[in-house]
This record gives sequence, structure tokens and C-alpha cells, in this order.
Amino acid sequence: MISVSDRRVQLLHRLSELDSRLHQIESDLDAPHSKDWDEAAVETEGDEVLEGLGHQGEEEIRRIRAALQRIREGEYGFCVTCGAQVQPARLDLLPDTPFCAKCANAQG
Repeated sequence: MISVSDRRVQLLHRLSELDSRLHQIESDLDAPHSKDWDEAAVETEGDEVLEGLGHQGEEEIRRIRAALQRIREGEYGFCVTCGAQVQPARLDLLPDTPFCAKCANAQG
């Protein structure tokens, strides 16, 4: 089982990766578009995909920051809904999850 301090390092590493990725996405979105209509259309589609990835990254960053806050408060690894311990295997897959499997399923 991974210790909370190791989990914190894991979350901070992922946060750093996401931050770098989001900066790259912002840079790509700020790049000028081609004047050719066909190329501009393809670039616009690419921008939409990048924006979607950016929003997903921002949401993951929010979840990671919340998990780091729970670590600071000594509440990490416990479900924010029912207070039960989150299964270690679940934290291995979703280290930023605030819910036990039962409460996550109930949320839909």
C-alpha cells in the first residue's frame, strides 16, 4: 500500500505534468492560423480538440488540488460523503478521488 506522503508526491508530479501540458495547449491555441481556408478549417477543429483537452486538464487539476488539501487536513483516503475509508486499490487507480466506490456509484 502506498503511503500518504508517497501519494502526495504522486499527485504533485501529476499536477506538474498537467500544468506543463496546459501551458503547451495555451501556446498552441495562441498560434496564428493559416490564411488558406481548408487549412484554417482543420486548424479550427484541432483547436476545439485542444480546448476540450484543456478543460479536462483543468478539471483534473481541481481534483488534485482538492486531494492535496485533504492530505493537509488529514482527511485523505476517507470518503467525503460517508466518511468510510476509500479502498487502497481505488486510490491506486484514482488517487484524486474523494469518494469510496459505493458513494461514487450512487453519484452516477
